[in-house]
Amino acid sequence: MKTQTKIIVVLSIICIVIVVLFGSATYYFVNEYSYGDFYKRLETRERIFTRYQLYHDSASSNGLFALKNQYLEKLEGEAEYIIPLTPLLSPEFIAKSYQLPPDFVTALITKGKAREKKESLFFVGSKHQHEGKEYLIVISAENYYATHHLLFLRNILIGVVVVVILLIILFSYYFANHIFDPIKEITNRVKLISTENIHLRLDPNNNRNNSEINDLINTFNDLLNRIETAFETQKNFISNASHELGTPLTSIIGEADVSLLKERTAAEYQQALKNILQQGERLDKITKSLLFLAQTGYKGKAIGFEQLRIDEIIWETKQLVDRLDPSNNISIDLSLLPEDPNKLKMTGNKQLLQLAFANILNNACKYSKNKPVLVYIASSDSSILVTIKDRGIGIPGADLPYIYDPFYRASNTQKFEGYGIGLPLARNVIILHKGILNISSVVEEGTTVQVKLPISKF
Repeated sequence: MKTQTKIIVVLSIICIVIVVLFGSATYYFVNEYSYGDFYKRLETRERIFTRYQLYHDSASSNGLFALKNQYLEKLEGEAEYIIPLTPLLSPEFIAKSYQLPPDFVTALITKGKAREKKESLFFVGSKHQHEGKEYLIVISAENYYATHHLLFLRNILIGVVVVVILLIILFSYYFANHIFDPIKEITNRVKLISTENIHLRLDPNNNRNNSEINDLINTFNDLLNRIETAFETQKNFISNASHELGTPLTSIIGEADVSLLKERTAAEYQQALKNILQQGERLDKITKSLLFLAQTGYKGKAIGFEQLRIDEIIWETKQLVDRLDPSNNISIDLSLLPEDPNKLKMTGNKQLLQLAFANILNNACKYSKNKPVLVYIASSDSSILVTIKDRGIGIPGADLPYIYDPFYRASNTQKFEGYGIGLPLARNVIILHKGILNISSVVEEGTTVQVKLPISKF
């Protein structure tokens, strides 16, 4: 069942139940009031009749009788009974003789007062003693209001309830359609958006009076913006990757093709093979970097994590970097190390963390032309902070927003070899470890890289 249909059904049921309960309650309370009021009228007549029938000698009795005849309306089917009680008369006999309800007579004799309703007739009675004898005084009448007016009221209420139910169903249908019209419009608009026209957006101006729909539209537009950005990033990535991979491949093919055009000397063949090897190594480096970048960017990939100490990771990474380039000038400042070694422990993948810090250190050394590079290790109660500072060429402010884009290189790095993969790879690794990587830089003064990683819970 569609949500729209559910809303119609639920809303209709709720409103119908409320209307039916209201109508039923109205009829019930009016009916109860009618019965109670009619019993009081009969009891008034019973008191007047008793006074008149049992006390003939008083002027007040005559006055009461005159008052009854003058001011009290004649009731439909009104009857008055005065029944002397004797031991020989049973309740069943009295009931049969006077056509009274048996339960009413029994209650009247035993309790002294009674009320009873039988079909459209109402009975009120009381037991009295007079001059040593017992009498039952009974007044009965038909409640015309109950039998006619209440019936009319019931019919009116039923008719009103039926009409209201129909109106509720129509209103629910209109209301549900009115609510879902913007959603239907959004759905139809979204169906038009594809990779060919991903720039299209939903217009919130069509629903100015519906803030919830506008919030949905704005959220969806934000999603489309992120998708479009990711789509363009992917296109640029593929384009740049194709270019970076194509350049060494072209060199390899060209070098081999030229070498095969004619006979060469051994020295020329050796030089050609050196060039091919150099381009092959470059191609291998780019391919491995791309592979690592893809793996670290996929958070769902199963990667083995273990307990590590960040200071050991930094020391081992420094040794690896220095081994590749002994001219590096990297120093590790231990003055900020915590006294508690547990504050240096984290959960992570050793190889990936070494790869990330190696890329950061290599960049620091390369772009500072082997000027001193300082590494600080500190920690708080919840996180580990690794800071890497260099005195290199820095990063222009206009380039900072794009430094994490694969293959992007700052405008002042043309003289330096690189592929623009190191920082994106390092950032992916840090994010994979639930950490944060921040970079601040000043041109010709240097760059500061801060890596914040969570401490293991032990």
